[in-house]
Amino acid sequence: MKTIALLPAGSVSDEAAKHLFAVEDQVEWKHHRLIADVFQSTVNGISDYSVIPIENTIEGSVSLHMDWLVHEVDLPMQAEWVYPSIQNLIGRKAELLNNDGGLELTRIKKVLSHPVAIAQCLQFLRAHLPGVETEPVSSTAEAVRIVREHPGEGIAAIGTRIAASNNDLDLLATEITDHDNNYTRFMLVGNKPYTARTSERVKTSILVTLPEDYPGALHQVLSAFAWRRINLSRIESRPTKKKLGNYYFYIEIEMSLESVLLPAALQEIEAIGCQIRVLGCYPSFTYEQLS
Repeated sequence: MKTIALLPAGSVSDEAAKHLFAVEDQVEWKHHRLIADVFQSTVNGISDYSVIPIENTIEGSVSLHMDWLVHEVDLPMQAEWVYPSIQNLIGRKAELLNNDGGLELTRIKKVLSHPVAIAQCLQFLRAHLPGVETEPVSSTAEAVRIVREHPGEGIAAIGTRIAASNNDLDLLATEITDHDNNYTRFMLVGNKPYTARTSERVKTSILVTLPEDYPGALHQVLSAFAWRRINLSRIESRPTKKKLGNYYFYIEIEMSLESVLLPAALQEIEAIGCQIRVLGCYPSFTYEQLS
C-alpha cells in the first residue's frame, strides 16, 4: 500500500496524481488543504510521497512550492509528469437566473481560486466578469468548497469538473483558461524510488550556488554542460534568503546521474568552487505516455 499526500479532492493535483498512479491498485490518498501540510505529511512519515505542482504553461514556476523543496524540506524528487489544467467557472445557476431564465454572470460579486488558476483565466474574467473581485485561496478545491458553504453570497469559484460534482454545484462556464495548451508539471517527492512506471526520458535536478567574487562563474558552469553536449531543459535563479543579491540556480538536466558525462560535469563545476545539491534523478513522463 502506497500513501500519497496531496491537495484536496477535486483539485488538479488530485486528478493528476490519480492519473500517474492509475496502474496501481493499492493507493491511499491523504488530502490536505495547505501545501505545507502536504510536504510535512511525507517529512513526518505519515505518507510515502507528496504530489507538488511546480510549473505551469501560462504562469511558469510555482515559486512558493519550489522554495519549500529547497529551503524547508529534504525530499528527493522521484518522478515528474505533466497534466492538463482545465478550469471551469463553478457556482449555483439558480442564483444567477434573470426573469427570462438566462444566466447573468454579472451577478457574481467575487471569484475564488488558487492564485495560479486565477492567473490562467484572466482573459475570461475580463471579458465576462469585468471588475469582479478575485480572492486567492489555498487550492481550486478549497475555493469550490467555500462556494458550497456560502450560498446566496454572490461568489463563484474556478476549479475542476470533479470538484463541482463532488460539491453538488453547477458549471457556469467550461474550459475558461486563456490558452488551450495549459499544462501543469507535477513532481512526486519522497524517500522511496518510484517504480510503478518507467520512461526512456530521465532527468536530474540540481541546485548550484556560485562562489562569491568569481567573475564569469555562471558562464563556466554552463560551459561544463555545453562542451559535453548535455542539454539543460530549465535554469532559474532564486534568492538564497541568506544575503541580499545572493542567488542559487535551479537547473534541470536531460540526463541521468548514472551516465558517464554528467558526473564529470558536476565535478568540473565543483572544482571552480561552486556548491552543488542534487535534488533528484527521476523518470519524466508526458501526458500522452500516461494515457
